[in-house]
Amino acid sequence: MPNTPIEPTPLSTTRPGRLRVEHLDAPLGLHVRRPRLSWRLPDGASRQFAYRLRTEAWDSDRVDSDQSVLVPYAGPATRSGERVVWQVKVWTDQGESEWSAPSSWEAGLLERNDWVAQWIEPDEGGAPLPAGRRPAYLLRRDFTVPSPVVLARLYATAHGIYEAFLNGCRVGDLELTPGYTAYRDRLQVQTYDVTDLVAEGANTLGTVLSDGWFRGRAGAMRIADSFGERTALLCQLHAVHDDGSVTVIGTDGSWTTYAAEIQAADLMDGESHDLRRRVPGWSAPEFDASSWAKATVVTEGLYGEWARLTDSPAPPVRRVEELRAASVRMLETGAQIVDLGQNINGWVRAAVPAGDELTLTHGEALGVDGDVTTDHLRGQEFLTAEPLPAGQVDRVVSAGGDDEVFEPRHTTHGFRYVRVEGAHRALATDDVTGVVVHTDLRRTGHFACSDDRINRLHDIAVWSFRGNACDIPTDCPQRERAGWTGDWMLYIPTAAFLYDVAGFSVKWLRDLAADQWDDGCLSNFAPDPGGRAVQHLPAEILEMFAGSSAWGDASVIVPWELYRVYGDLDALIEFRPMMVRWVDFAAERARTRRHPDRAAARPAPAPHEQFLWDAGFHWGEWTEPGAVDDDFRTVDQGAVATAYLYRSASLLARISELTGHHQDAERFQLLADNVLAAWRAEFIAADGTLTPHTQATYVRALAFELVPESQRAAAADRLVGLIREAGTHLGTGFLATPYLLPVLADAGRLDVAYELLFQDTEPSWLTMINRGATTIWEDWNGIDENGRPHASLNHYSKGAVISFLHTRIAGIRPPADPDPHTAGYRRFQIAPTPGGGLTWAEAQFDSPYGTITSAWRIEDGRFALTVTVPPGTEAEVALPDGRTFLATPGTHHYG
Repeated sequence: MPNTPIEPTPLSTTRPGRLRVEHLDAPLGLHVRRPRLSWRLPDGASRQFAYRLRTEAWDSDRVDSDQSVLVPYAGPATRSGERVVWQVKVWTDQGESEWSAPSSWEAGLLERNDWVAQWIEPDEGGAPLPAGRRPAYLLRRDFTVPSPVVLARLYATAHGIYEAFLNGCRVGDLELTPGYTAYRDRLQVQTYDVTDLVAEGANTLGTVLSDGWFRGRAGAMRIADSFGERTALLCQLHAVHDDGSVTVIGTDGSWTTYAAEIQAADLMDGESHDLRRRVPGWSAPEFDASSWAKATVVTEGLYGEWARLTDSPAPPVRRVEELRAASVRMLETGAQIVDLGQNINGWVRAAVPAGDELTLTHGEALGVDGDVTTDHLRGQEFLTAEPLPAGQVDRVVSAGGDDEVFEPRHTTHGFRYVRVEGAHRALATDDVTGVVVHTDLRRTGHFACSDDRINRLHDIAVWSFRGNACDIPTDCPQRERAGWTGDWMLYIPTAAFLYDVAGFSVKWLRDLAADQWDDGCLSNFAPDPGGRAVQHLPAEILEMFAGSSAWGDASVIVPWELYRVYGDLDALIEFRPMMVRWVDFAAERARTRRHPDRAAARPAPAPHEQFLWDAGFHWGEWTEPGAVDDDFRTVDQGAVATAYLYRSASLLARISELTGHHQDAERFQLLADNVLAAWRAEFIAADGTLTPHTQATYVRALAFELVPESQRAAAADRLVGLIREAGTHLGTGFLATPYLLPVLADAGRLDVAYELLFQDTEPSWLTMINRGATTIWEDWNGIDENGRPHASLNHYSKGAVISFLHTRIAGIRPPADPDPHTAGYRRFQIAPTPGGGLTWAEAQFDSPYGTITSAWRIEDGRFALTVTVPPGTEAEVALPDGRTFLATPGTHHYG
């Protein structure tokens, strides 16, 4: 009943569990006033008939419904700072359950007038130094708390990267806050529980502030000051007393600033510390800051855009794992090479011998001389195309004491190896620790089989994703660290099996939508540091950075995957306007432009060409084996672009139907039909061959159903023929690789799929394993036969092959086209396809409804399968011999 305190409930398997709010666990600082709630049914339950929700101030009473995932909260809208404790009970085939254990959410500051704090900038002593050489700044304020505190919250954000300190203690365990977003439109505010850090009497609040993504160097071209030329801080502390009164302290003109020991901090270049400049006690009371400069209150421009302050739907970035160095060895030069044994994203924590000045250069590979090499990671200067330094260099100067500790937290690197110069003694493996840093995503999927090489392939694909999930999905963690749209579009089905990437993807999609141009065009990466303003640059520049097919189609395909995997219909509703504008943009480009080669060959356009997207800039298949550099800029990419226009238009028709936009559903279905007809007219010859006659074209045609049903078998045969002509090697790049093995398996050529999977000569996945890869390479010859590195050695895209392990070898598959009653793995298929000499395989997936398992073995020629179906779901089990079964919740055995 309303106003009834919620009492703790004893643990039980007869009640709902795993309570979640939106896509998070008990979030602090939520900006959704009526969030969606999820829970899992009691063990053994098959179906939910009704639920009842209650908070301390509201009760839903019994609601007849079978929904338990992303259920809208119908209680009172949450107010700023309000904490809501909630419970759920359910009625299932087992009867009425007990109440769940309590969970909660707490709102952030939701209104402009909740903020008394002001934006402040540190005193930089004049014009800022050049990018890459700018120090971090300390900002602090003393304050007095008049009486004991029963609850305290800190709300903080910045232009730049900040760390908060209260009374000498670091606040929270988050890293790289406030995260990377389209800052002009979306700036995340973090909410911290600091109840245990605030004391009655004297207190001090302080922060360390550096450039971060806001004004530091970013991307392959190292462009700085993209969002602004100054860093700034906004934070506000609320201390609640036992009488209900609140002490509020915010940033204002009373704060003071000072240059930190961090003499330079840049996400690309690295970080430099002079430990002699440490300021002991700076964030604690009784520190004398009388010589520090005053901070400047600022109100103009972005500082007046309070509506952009928001929360994050994603988990935060944290230090999630530590790796002890596998080895340290000395070069003849006196430099020492640290090998972590694993390519990671993050930094190192290192002992600094007394009196030394160390330089730490981070890299993914060693040269033939055994030294760290970074030449393959160098970006290019935008205008001149001259190579830029690879960056990733940290420096630290000892203060002269016993072994001090250096740990940069205002940069990240992609690396396995570190060259340490300047140490007067040999370092031990205990002296250097690798710190793995990325978004703290919940692991959901696992796979193992009887072949250790395939297990290792799965491992390095997981590590590659971990290395590229640092607040946004990036292409690589070293050379660019950009949120390339095409990479996430093709990898999200794989990532969504390995980790819960729902909130992570929603966060990124909001940045993509924020930067969409007036004509519907989308940048090739999100966030785009240039924002919407770049649409006014000269066309010859724009053509290189926006509007590419497949890359822009992430706007449609990524939300669709969120719906398929998580049942998140609201994601389709939220991002459908972006999808509509993108597909309309692509259709307009098809209608109004022609590729010069086609226009020369056929001066009068054929009627179907109005639906053929062949002009403009497209990345195309990208990194196909043997592809000539830069040919993609001029070659006709119509077969790729038109295929993706069909894919997005047909998906958008389906999405519009699901969201109730029926006229749009008809419009986009008509567009899809016309585009499909155009693709067939232009790229299918009379004898059924496809143009271009490449593996990628056939894979895409089969995966997207571009080929008529009557020609599918012949197309599959031609694909196999191309594979055989290549010596049973793959010939696909970024876009087609995820579909290659599934397409073969579904076309009845499982044998060829397994042959490619187990191929161990270049180009192949097992070449990476044989040559010592610990993450997936960007190029198929990332380490060539002579041991030389090429391009990034940590690009997850080609690792999408492990979806074949999940969906075909183990056989766990969500519906291809779910309705709201089957999405989110509420209905799914388990259809394992043994082969390749494997004698056993197993996979586990923690779905929104519970854990799904598929485990099979072949012993004495007999196939045996064990599956687990979670409560509230059902599965179609298809055995290799063609028999099918309907599996209800529980564990089942088949043979």
